[in-house]
Order: sequence, then structure tokens, then C-alpha cells
Amino acid sequence: MDGVFLDDARLAREAERGIWPGHVVTDYLDQWLETRPDDTAIIAFREEDRTTTRLTFRELNEQVTAVASTLSELGVGRGDVVSFQLPNWWEFVAVYLACVRIGAAANPLMPIFRHRELVFMLALAGSRVFIAPAKFRGFDHASLARTLAIEVPTLEHVLLVGGEDADAFETRVARTAAKRTYAFGAALAPNDVTQLLYTSGTTGEPKGVLHTSNTLLGTVRKFADHMDVRSSDVVFMPSPLAHQLGFAYGILLTQLMGIPLVLLDVWNPASAAELIERHRATFTFAATPFLADLANFPGVAERGLDSLRIFVSSGAPIPPAVVQATQERLGVTVVTCWGMTECCSVTMTPPSGYKVLESDGCVLDGEEVRIVDASGNALPHGVEGTLQIRGAALFVGYLKRPQLYALDPEGWFDTGDVARMDAEGYIRICGRNKDIVIRGGENIPVIEVESALYRMPEVADAAIVAMPDPRLVERACAFVTLRPGGALTLEQVRKHLAAEGIAKHFWPERLEVIAEMPRTPTGKIQKFVLRERARNLAPQADAHTVT
Repeated sequence: MDGVFLDDARLAREAERGIWPGHVVTDYLDQWLETRPDDTAIIAFREEDRTTTRLTFRELNEQVTAVASTLSELGVGRGDVVSFQLPNWWEFVAVYLACVRIGAAANPLMPIFRHRELVFMLALAGSRVFIAPAKFRGFDHASLARTLAIEVPTLEHVLLVGGEDADAFETRVARTAAKRTYAFGAALAPNDVTQLLYTSGTTGEPKGVLHTSNTLLGTVRKFADHMDVRSSDVVFMPSPLAHQLGFAYGILLTQLMGIPLVLLDVWNPASAAELIERHRATFTFAATPFLADLANFPGVAERGLDSLRIFVSSGAPIPPAVVQATQERLGVTVVTCWGMTECCSVTMTPPSGYKVLESDGCVLDGEEVRIVDASGNALPHGVEGTLQIRGAALFVGYLKRPQLYALDPEGWFDTGDVARMDAEGYIRICGRNKDIVIRGGENIPVIEVESALYRMPEVADAAIVAMPDPRLVERACAFVTLRPGGALTLEQVRKHLAAEGIAKHFWPERLEVIAEMPRTPTGKIQKFVLRERARNLAPQADAHTVT
């Protein structure tokens, strides 16, 4: 596949580390089929019709075998790309495992993507097959899929889950259900590309990230060790499987460990509480807004959620009030981490909850991080600089964009994040390089100011971006959303920041109260959208606008 960088030097480094397992995910499925075929593999809940589908490993594999046979009959083979825009349904898992069986690269796509994103992504991928819901959350995906089949030259087949015509996924799969050509094993090798996943779009046009089974499974194994994931655990996954978080720590983790995966396709804290309680879920991994919604759900303290022991959160700083509410109402340990589509999660706080409010964790086994200045020199503890990573989790290239895979001669990858590291090796993400606000030549610590804003009782969400200024080049503009009934002025913000001990030079000089933050599907604030809005604001030092 065009864009893959997996040379002898990388292979030698990884052999020395010993993290890569040398397996593909269906190797683990085959193990459970042999030893525990009737244990539960998936419990998939659909919010719209309130139905639940439960599959054992045997039943899951029957579906995987049928899907693999169907894809093969459609001409899909080793190295081809299968794109699928599915919610957190069991079909998502079956399609991915089927791709592994036949040696195809899987390209999961977020259900919220529409024509503009999908034309670009499918064309870049050269997808031969596109699988989507006929309808989901009121949107007609079927019509869009058929339009895409006309506009994307490589796209030969469209299959629709829940469809009624000849292109219905269920109909095509049922025709091959009796075939067992792909019941065991895999045509995919551990260093073949298994996943093409587009970046989340927090900074603009997405890039196609390429991962192998080794880069993904090696990371997930070390994550399981770090988090003490057990054979008795039950994973509840409300995060989209089409995001690296849901994919790696939903599908791969549960297949690796042979434990149940409980899926929720549309986020609803009431349904989340019900599923955790009913299925005795012990572990979940989701973005900060999911954690806040569950912790603040009315009556959650009275629910039988005592089975839940760990909530791993990432994607945004966790407000201290949310951690406190989670501990008090759910009795669960909150763990924070940092990662990217390009490397999954490579830093994480321990399952004890240590430093959850102060850091984004320390590096997992098999990974390396360092903080450097603009010249690539390592910086001392406590000094902000560019975060670089190296290790077994690192992806193997950007699809058809080799010039973007900018590793230095020693294999270090520039994440684009600004961070600092303390004396114990714990890092704190301070923002993206593009998030930096440089006022009059001095950097503003964006994350620290945002964290202080989160401590205001009126504030639900906060984000600070650069606003162009003719004299100082940039000033800080604060975008906030408010809690119900809340009101806020720039003067109130300044008084609060003064009380917090934030230097006056770092205070935002404009306040924009907005109804809703622009976000990615996993909850990350899209700061490039806010920067564009700030760029169009009329320059003035003291302003407060409600939009």
C-alpha cells in the first residue's frame, strides 16, 4: 500500500523491544473458538429500537465467515481496501474480522461523515467496497452511498445494513452463510496494513493513518498489562468503534483477552447506566464529555454500578469537579491518558488514579517520549516544548502522503503537541503547536488558563485560541459554553483568573459565549473552527459577545 514505511531499521528496533506479538487479531479469535466457543463475545445494544444482540465467539465467527466469503465473492482480496461507515453495531466487528481473514485493509469511517468527507476519503483510499447503514439517526445513508458509488471511480460495490434491495448487507451475507472457506486463520500477515484510519479533524484536512496488526496489538497488550485487565472483565464501549479509542480498546482489547464487549451505538447516559448495571461492566474508555454526563446523570449514585472499577478518559483535560463527582457517585477510579490516531495511547496514569489531575500519564512499556526545543534538543523537566514519541505503537505511514511521515534519523515522530515532563516522567499536554497563543512574543499557557476557566461554576466548556492583533500579533480569545441558567462577563473571568493566580498577561482579552462547541465525534474541540471564528472578529481589547 502506497505510503508504508517499514524498513529494516524499524523491524530491527521492534525485534529488540519485543513488544510486537507477531499475530493478527483472528489468531486470538481462533483460540477462543477452540477453548471457549460458547462464551459471550459481544452484547450490542441499539438505542433507537432498544434491542440487544448477544453473540458468542462461535456465533460471531459464523458471521465473520459469511462476511469474509461475501467480500471475497465481490472480488476483494489481499491488500484491497474495504470502507465501512457503521455505528457501534456487531456488524462493525464482523466486517473488520472478515477483512483480516481475507487479507484486506479495513477503513472504518465515522457515522457523522457526509458527502464532502466521504468522497475525499473513499477516493484517497481507492475503496472497492463501501458498507453503511441504510438509515441511522434519521439520516438516509443509502442514498448517499449510491451517490458515492457513482462519483468514486474505484468503488464497485455498496452494501447496506438494514437495506431492502439487492444491495442489502444481510441478503448478500446470507447467501454465503454456509461457506466455511474463511472460518479460521488469516491471509493478513502481522506487518501488513490492517487499518486505514483518518485523523479526527481537529486541525483541518484529515490524513490516512496506516497501522499493522503488530503496531496495534502490541500497544493494546501493554495497555492491558498496565491497566490490569483481567479475564473476568467486561468492557463497555460507548466511544465510536470508528475512532482509534473504540477500535483499539473495544474490538482489539476484548478479542485479545477473550472478554465480552458491550456496545452502545448512540450516547445516552441513561442507557449507559442501564447497560453497565445489567451486564456488570467493569471497564470503559471514553472521552471526557461521556464521563461528565454519566457522573452527573440524575440518580446515578443509586444505580447498581458497583461493578465498574475503571473509567479511562482522554481527548480533553478532565475538570477536577468531574473527577470528584465520578469518585463520589460512581465509586470508580478515573484514569487519564494521551494518544493519537498515529499511536493509540502511549502515556497513561496508573489504575490507582495517581496524578490524574496533574498529568496525562507516564509512558507505557515499549514506548518512548521526549520534550524538545525547536532545534530538537531535549529540554529539562518542567519546561514546555514539542512532544516527540518513538516506539512499538507508532504507525507505519500516511496513505499516499509519504512526505508527511517525518521521522528523524533516530525514529522520533513529532506529535505536534506542546507538553512538559515532571521529574517522575509524567507528561502534561499544554496544547497543540497551532494552539499556542503568542502575545507580544510571549507564549500563553493555554491549557492552564482553560483549566482555570473550567473551575468557574458557570462554565461548561472552555477553549482559548489566538485572535489576530495588529500590534501584539496575537491576543487570547476565550470561547465558552455555559451551564443552564449561567451568565458570564469578561470582567468576571478576569476576577476569577486573578484569584487563581494566573498572571494578567495570560488573561483572555475577548470572551465569546457560544451555544455549543464544535467537536469531533469523540468529543475533542475543533480549535481550527474557533480560530477561524476568532480571525473574523473585529479587533477590540474588551469584548463580550453572545452568539
